[in-house]
Amino acid sequence: MAGIDMLTKRFYSYSKMYSQELREQSFVDWPFREECNCTPEKMAKAGFVHCPSQNEPDVACCFFCLIELEGWEPDDDPWSEHVKRYPNCGFLTMKKDFTELTVGEFYLMEQERLKVYHRKVCHKKMAYFRDDIDHTLEALKSLGFTE
Repeated sequence: MAGIDMLTKRFYSYSKMYSQELREQSFVDWPFREECNCTPEKMAKAGFVHCPSQNEPDVACCFFCLIELEGWEPDDDPWSEHVKRYPNCGFLTMKKDFTELTVGEFYLMEQERLKVYHRKVCHKKMAYFRDDIDHTLEALKSLGFTE
């Protein structure tokens, strides 16, 4: 799972990824090719960008909702997997091809993408804060302070 710094890097670099062609180009080292359901073309069509890690060569992230999926199987359908895990993704619900969007529609899409990013960052910060509270409580308990 990506940290805040990685989310931020992805958010800004993925602003160009409305282009299916650019998304598809990210799958140069993708482990699934012909005779698989999750080919680079299908992955890109479902909004994914390939973002492998050293330990996970099949990590893909949606450029729009920033959902990160790994553990792909050759028979997995990228669109179905995306819908199953983040059905309200603005990219999945887009009614037009990116090239047909008006400037106003594109602006609204980017506004939604920004909201998703801020929501994810806030959730991560709250999780870090909860962890800090738990560690502080444990430290206080070990010093003899109780609730």
